[in-house]
Amino acid sequence: MRSQDEQFQTAAPDPAASSADDGMTWWYRWLCRIAGVIGGMSCAFAGLWNCVTINPLNIVAGVWMMLNAFVLFLCEAPFCCQFIEFANAVSARADKLRPWQKAAFYCGMAVFPVMLSLTLTTLFGNAIAFATGVLYGLSALGKKGDAISYARIHQQQKQMDEEKLTGALEGQA
Repeated sequence: MRSQDEQFQTAAPDPAASSADDGMTWWYRWLCRIAGVIGGMSCAFAGLWNCVTINPLNIVAGVWMMLNAFVLFLCEAPFCCQFIEFANAVSARADKLRPWQKAAFYCGMAVFPVMLSLTLTTLFGNAIAFATGVLYGLSALGKKGDAISYARIHQQQKQMDEEKLTGALEGQA
């Protein structure tokens, strides 16, 4: 049986490998993680509040929101779940996912309780979790290019259009 330190070393993600793959800057990665933690807290509190009712759909939506909070904490902040042995392994696997996969997963998780029970509690409780998915989705789009590259591409397209137009006019004559 391995010690906890060895388990942490094998389960911890390689920060250089994950940052090279997805192209996210360090501050944007931290922004996404902080949004995930705050989204988890809002889901947990709103889910608990949503369970204090007699409507069964509200109870199911509240339980789903608390499950969302647990998954967000597990993926984005495994140090909050130190009592769970597999938390670091799950976090390492979540870090290996591409940003668009995380975006689809987090947005899908946040939309489901709203579809079950459309109340202000479910809307506001899942808003930050959904925003976390949107942040990951924006990072999946990639970096914005510089103005010089766009001007060069635009100029090349303009030249190609002019060449096609002059070739069509010469073909008519």
